[in-house]
Amino acid sequence: MIRTENFELIWLLIAIPALVAVFIIMTSHKRAMLAKFGNVRLMDKLAPQASIFLPVVKLCVAMIAVGFAVVAVMNIQVGSEVEKVKRKGVDLMIALDVSNSMLSEDIKPSRIVRAKHAISMLLSKLENDRVGLIIFAGKAYTQLPITGDYNAAKMFLGPVSTKSVPLQGTAIGSAIELAITSFPGMDKILKGEEKPDNKRNRAIIVISDGENHEDDAVELARKAAEYGISVHMIGMGTPNGAPIPLVPGSTSDFKKDRNGDPVMTKLDETMLSQIAAAGGGIYVRANNTEVGLNSIMDEIGKLDKTELESKEIKDYVPMYQPFLFVALLLLMLELAMPERNFFMTQYKKH
Repeated sequence: MIRTENFELIWLLIAIPALVAVFIIMTSHKRAMLAKFGNVRLMDKLAPQASIFLPVVKLCVAMIAVGFAVVAVMNIQVGSEVEKVKRKGVDLMIALDVSNSMLSEDIKPSRIVRAKHAISMLLSKLENDRVGLIIFAGKAYTQLPITGDYNAAKMFLGPVSTKSVPLQGTAIGSAIELAITSFPGMDKILKGEEKPDNKRNRAIIVISDGENHEDDAVELARKAAEYGISVHMIGMGTPNGAPIPLVPGSTSDFKKDRNGDPVMTKLDETMLSQIAAAGGGIYVRANNTEVGLNSIMDEIGKLDKTELESKEIKDYVPMYQPFLFVALLLLMLELAMPERNFFMTQYKKH
């Protein structure tokens, strides 16, 4: 397993195009100043030791060094040891709606950003439970199989966006159905090879605006409850709704209908409440101060705890040293490289 401790520092890579731009501007300015004193081509012939090629090589070496330095400070880490961990807890599958309607900003900064932040906070609080992540729009996909490695869960959550799935829509039922089959041992139960036990130690949390257009989510939630899996719903949005920005943060560029009017996406609380009731769970509406995971986790805390076994990375080894060494080596090389062609100077002397 590989992770990046300071992935947010990747923005430092903008230093590379910025420095290239500065080099181009300074070179152009220098050539323009020389042009004021005479013919530039003639001056190049009179000063053969001056080189256009060497400064470019020095710049390329420096830019590669900057790239290695940025990777070094991001601190890539590699899991060095995996161990089996036994603990008592519950299995939890989180299904996150990534349809375009989740870009709406009636929940600040947007429905999907707020939901991802809440999931990340939840992962920071979990201790003995296992968790998996499903993303869905027109179809559901497993983003992360159920695991006890919360760091891995955060890493897989990070890149999730409305572009993470190819088919748009809101198939809540598909997400619930996939979540049911994702729990360990459920494949044998669904095939009739084993009988379901009476323990209620599994739960599904669906985070969505509730605009379900694809399937019978209520019936699938009822099916989950029959297998002892509670289904909880979190509503992202407001009943009044909001337009769907085509560009995050835009105040004027919205998705429009055939008449040219902005498409309004509204929270369907009736649908979400019905799904939660059928799944033996609760429904909570998110707002700008609280998403509602705390209330649902209180309900999940009442479930039966069972002994769970999971593989967990025990230790991570930082790998910044090779990148830092290469960066320093390249910087030293860049400083040692001349800007003038001394070979041409010696050639002219002879």
